[in-house]
Amino acid sequence: MPSVQIEDVPDETHTVLRRRAALAHQSLQEYLLAKLIQDASSPSLDEVLDRAGGRTGGSLSFRDAVKAVHEDRDRR
Repeated sequence: MPSVQIEDVPDETHTVLRRRAALAHQSLQEYLLAKLIQDASSPSLDEVLDRAGGRTGGSLSFRDAVKAVHEDRDRR
């Protein structure tokens, strides 16, 4: 299985992460691995937009749909 190594982690960041891992009753490695798996299991905004942009069948362009949502929100 591949491994990941992160260097130059700021001391304060390391302290916070170790504290959170301890509160979760996990080692730092277990805690960070769970966070990485959680992050990778959900698509990023760019991935969602790429998939949405490749779909067909709608009567509006993606740009027009975004504009309509913004206009609707501005009216509220």
